[in-house]
Formats: sequence, C-alpha cells, structure tokens
Amino acid sequence: MQPNRPAAPRDPRAAAQQAQMAASLAGAVDLAAVKARSEAAARAQAAPPPSASTPAGAPGSAVVDVTEDTFQSEVLDRSFQVPVVLDLWAEWCGPCKQLSPVLEKLATEGAGSWVLAKVDVDANPALAQGLRVQGIPAVKAVWQGQLVAEFTGAIPEEQARQFVTELVAATSGGAVPGGAEAEPAEQEDPRLDEAEAALDRGDLTAAEAAYQAILDAEPDHPVAGLALRQVQLFRRAEEAGPDALNVADASPDDVAAQTRAADLLLGTGNVDAAFDRLLDVIRRTAGEDRDLARKHLVELFGVVGDEDPRVGAARRALTLALY
Repeated sequence: MQPNRPAAPRDPRAAAQQAQMAASLAGAVDLAAVKARSEAAARAQAAPPPSASTPAGAPGSAVVDVTEDTFQSEVLDRSFQVPVVLDLWAEWCGPCKQLSPVLEKLATEGAGSWVLAKVDVDANPALAQGLRVQGIPAVKAVWQGQLVAEFTGAIPEEQARQFVTELVAATSGGAVPGGAEAEPAEQEDPRLDEAEAALDRGDLTAAEAAYQAILDAEPDHPVAGLALRQVQLFRRAEEAGPDALNVADASPDDVAAQTRAADLLLGTGNVDAAFDRLLDVIRRTAGEDRDLARKHLVELFGVVGDEDPRVGAARRALTLALY
C-alpha cells in the first residue's frame, strides 16, 4: 500500500514548483517512450513539407536547429512525413565541425526528401540524455517517431551520403540503413498509460505505484525503472518544500538538509548545482556524514543516467573527493 501523498502546498511558490517538476518528469518520460505517435502523425499531416528553399535553420526547412522546445514539432512530428537525421554536436567538438557541413550539404541536395535536425548538446542536455548520447558527433535517424539507425564519429562524405541514401530508400519501402531487414515497429506498452495519466494530473503517488507495478512484473522494463527513480526524486523534492535551499544554507553541517536541497535542485533541473552541493559536503565531512552524502549523490547519478556527461564529470570529482 502506498503512503498518502502530502497535502498540496499552500505557498504559491511551492505549487508552481510542483507543476514545474511534474512537467519536467512528464517530458523525460515522453521522450523515453516516444509518447503519442498518433497525435504527432496527425500534426504532421497538417504541417507543410520540408523544403530546401526555406532558409536553413528556419522551422520547416531541410536544415533546422532544434531545441528541447521544438523537438516534438521539428523531429517527432516531421518524422511522419520524411526521415529526420539528428546531428548532435557541440561548439568545442572538432570532429563535429568536419561532419556538420557535410550533412548540411547533403540535406540541401536532398531537396526536402529528409530533414537534418541540428542539436547543440551543451544547450540541450535533456535531449542528449534522453537520446542516450555517449559521444559526439552523434548521428541518429528518426522515422515515424522511432530511432531506426545511428552512428558516432565523423565519417567521410561518401559514407555519409550512403547513410542518408539508404535511409531515404528504407523509409520509402526498402531495408533499414546498413542493409538489415526492417524490424517491426516497437509497440507502445499500455501499462505505461496509467502512470503517464497520473503524471498528467500531477499525482506522483499514483504514478509511482503504476511504475512499481510494471517493475514487479518486469524488472528489466526499459522505461519504468528510470521513470520510477524520477518520480521518487520529485516526491522527495516536493516534500522538501521551496525553503529547502534556505534551510540547507543556514545549516551547512546538517547533511540531511543538504540532501533535501540537492533533491530540490535536481528536481527543478539544476543538475550541476545538485551534484556540487553534495560534493562539497563530501569534501568537508568524514565518517557517517560523508557516507550518507556519497550514497545520496550516487542515487542522483542513477536518476540522471550515466549517459549524461555531467554524471561522468561528477563521478570523477567524487573520486578525487574521496581519495
């Protein structure tokens, strides 16, 4: 039996914060599950087809810059019209600067037969995490709301041309890129509907119970495990309340207060600040206090995911702090 959910906070700041956390979680789960493909297909039918004549970077063009806010419309929705190739890059990445111009040239030559969606991973870390980016440049092809092919690293123009040529051929009735036979589309898991409906109405307790029920029946479920950890984080952040940061700042030696503040920070998207707060506790404490902060930090790593580069950086900082 699930514990009763705490009463709704009366402080307007807390209510707004709760809504923000619920929206963040819903977005993360949506990305992992590629939710509402049928609605995306309907929107795509009403949208104009991509065009090489539209200025590069503008919505609807063959080359478009994508953010977390436009991912749904410019990637998922568009992929029901034509294949979308994601170019995941960063300003500091030398190989990205070699590959990106090649992909842009090919997209222009494609004259709207496919779309190149450019994603700056530094500016859009949630997308990078949701897409499980482990290195850049990374290229991922999306068709009808699903990933169908990918590669990592800069490749010569002829290989990039072959990749997009096979992609266009595959999505017009042939094999998937690389010559493999097309796999049947992944089916939506109806068990997720209950959890997602609970998230939509802001009921974290019901969402937690629904995800836990899925894991009880299928411990290795590809979505429910991460989603459950996220829900549990947001429950803790909600219970900590909007004053958790002030309380922690006023009591720097109270490790429990610091962990609550870290939960609040992570729950509102401040990943680095959450990690840094616990790393600071670890550096200046010892014994049980240090171990409590370390265990909580490792738990937060699991919420964010090892694919996120911020987790890798924080793990290295943790090693230095401990040894």
